[in-house]
Amino acid sequence: MKLILATLLTSAAAFAPSQVAQTSTALNAFESELGVQAPLGFFDPLGLLDDADQDRFDRLRYVELKHGRIAQLAFLGNIITRAGYHLPGNIDQAGTAFDSIPDGWAAVGAIPEAGLLQIISFVGLLELFVMKDITGGEFPGDFRNEALDFGWDTFDEETKLSKRGIELNNGRAAQLGILGLMVHEQLGGVLPIVGEM
Repeated sequence: MKLILATLLTSAAAFAPSQVAQTSTALNAFESELGVQAPLGFFDPLGLLDDADQDRFDRLRYVELKHGRIAQLAFLGNIITRAGYHLPGNIDQAGTAFDSIPDGWAAVGAIPEAGLLQIISFVGLLELFVMKDITGGEFPGDFRNEALDFGWDTFDEETKLSKRGIELNNGRAAQLGILGLMVHEQLGGVLPIVGEM
């Protein structure tokens, strides 16, 4: 009987909550950054910010914003072309019309090789020379460079922070959205609003 009681007590101890000491880590420095919000709070499952400094965080935030902006354009482009809207005219000198190019991944194989090279060259040109934070913007991803404003300087700090958070969250959602569209395109079928995949 004593053996059974001892076994039950030791097994119950395995499920008792243990005391965890509060430790200060480098991650605590980023828990108040823009984008850290409920329900996840600070979320770094890959440990990219382990022992990171502010420069590393700013670089990763810049990359997250850039990928979010690209994903927003990709998602919008995918939805618009699937809805039947295409550029007027031809994509090449041979008379291939824009509306004859299929939607989604199939478009990559249908675009003439010279067209793909032009697209890649244009994106490379933008990446290397145009989309740069030349004059040190207010935050990572600020490309105004004292040339563009669109009324940004008229907003108070709370509104600026809110708009930056909205862009960050929309970018995160678009990254998952375009990934979902790409997966569903491979699976096939029909999606609401999007239509035939």
